[in-house]
Amino acid sequence: MPEQTVLYVLNGPNLNLLGAREPDIYGYETLADVQALCERAAGGATVVFRQTNHEGELIDWVHEAREKATALVLNPAGYGHTSVALLDALKALNIPVVECHLSNPAARERFRHRSYVSPVAAGVVSGFGPFSYELAVKAALRLAQERAAASGRSV
Repeated sequence: MPEQTVLYVLNGPNLNLLGAREPDIYGYETLADVQALCERAAGGATVVFRQTNHEGELIDWVHEAREKATALVLNPAGYGHTSVALLDALKALNIPVVECHLSNPAARERFRHRSYVSPVAAGVVSGFGPFSYELAVKAALRLAQERAAASGRSV
């Protein structure tokens, strides 16, 4: 794990279309707006913020986070409901993982009610639009800080 606090915020498919895609569900803020919010919420921690529409690339970034991150915030988007491979990658992590969604999947279509990420996440923040990310960032960093304190390290 890194000496400094490094938070990975990873985003799955179609989140590059924030602000344009179904704004009645996802809002008008763009992914750049969400990134800026995360960086402010991180309070000086290094934020590695990425988005991809490709499952393998997302999994590669989870593998990278295993070595380089203190904590992970993940909005898996549609892959959260479909990707056993993403679940398997997350199981290899030994850092706090917080699942994040702009909308509330439990209040949407039935197929969105199952998450392959939730069983390995420390918690889930959903339904608050971009504010979900702010809450998830703060939770992930706090969990990392508590974990470091329990092990006698500083973060």
